[in-house]
Amino acid sequence: MSRKTSLVPSQFDAVAFDLDGVVTDTARIHFRAWKQTFDAFFEARSRREGVAPAPFTLEDYRKYIDGRPREDAIRAFLTARGAEIAEGNESDSADAETVNGLAERKDGLFLALMRSEGVDVYPSTVALIGRLRALGLKTAVVSASRNAQEILQSARFDQLFDVRVDGRDAATLGLQGKPAPDTFLEAAQRLGTSPERTVVIEDAIAGVAAGRAGGFGLVIGIDRTGHAADLEAAGADIVVADLSQIDLATGTS
Repeated sequence: MSRKTSLVPSQFDAVAFDLDGVVTDTARIHFRAWKQTFDAFFEARSRREGVAPAPFTLEDYRKYIDGRPREDAIRAFLTARGAEIAEGNESDSADAETVNGLAERKDGLFLALMRSEGVDVYPSTVALIGRLRALGLKTAVVSASRNAQEILQSARFDQLFDVRVDGRDAATLGLQGKPAPDTFLEAAQRLGTSPERTVVIEDAIAGVAAGRAGGFGLVIGIDRTGHAADLEAAGADIVVADLSQIDLATGTS
């Protein structure tokens, strides 16, 4: 995946970027927080039930978690492991063995890690955003995270996008999370453009599937962890290892 790939800006009005793993190098922090959450959950279960715990893996993260709202991710992963827990409610504490309790636990771990370690960004992504904006294209960030605003502020990139649609917006507006296209469609609407004139850039299988389901004009997958085939299967038109591989072909329309 070392070859350059062209994107023709004149064919589009806007580009919608996922946040974690595309703009910011926070996917690794999410993985660590999820691993701590699920490993502790299954270790407690194994002590009670006398079965060997199965550690949470990077493949689990890619397949069931990445790009999805927290609660949807928990349901998908636990179902795959054959585990059932109560749904609970938003008032559940982080030690409650419920979907909402695990979501709260993971969120607390993520925020603690992020605040202590800071947020790194991908320079190639920031460079591409600058070039796109200089050419007159609008930009959006579309994230399942309810912490998107704090992540962007921590990285000092909260002014980088015309529109932000995140997990808080999804909850308020009743939008389905990725792989449903709702949040990307909301971003296109806020930008005043159509899906056909909008590019989606994602590193998550669920996010790529959302871009394809929404009928977006171009869906670019970023493969940072060796899952290009999965991104292509989910509907990516192009898969690159890094956005430095995207050329802006300004001479054609």
